Amino acid sequence: MYSLPTIYSMKKALVLASIALVLPLIASAAVINNVTDAGSFIINVINNIIVPVLFAIAFIVFLWGAFQTFIIGASGGEDVKEAGRNLMLWGLIGFFVMVSIWGLVNVLTGTIQFGNNSGPSQVPHTGVQVGG
Repeated sequence: MYSLPTIYSMKKALVLASIALVLPLIASAAVINNVTDAGSFIINVINNIIVPVLFAIAFIVFLWGAFQTFIIGASGGEDVKEAGRNLMLWGLIGFFVMVSIWGLVNVLTGTIQFGNNSGPSQVPHTGVQVGG
């Protein structure tokens, strides 16, 4: 289906994109002080970098399947249409799985508190305070 130079260039682009995503993580790894910071850092990386990239990949797979089904499939035949339908289906399944897992991760991070667990440093007082 794809020629060898196309597959090689796709792999090369994937490796370069992976390096571009990992370099900021390596640079900020020196900032991590303790286990709590490491947990917060990992959760932030998952929520702010990995999840959006996976959503983008699933969206591109879905769009490529739609392109194959409706644009190329109009002149290509039933095999191309079927391949496009399968890509669209897998893109939707990927969206569903990622939304489910992302929701579970956010529920778990809401129940397990990372960071400052000691509570507020000052307790607010009620009423009017007169004097110093």
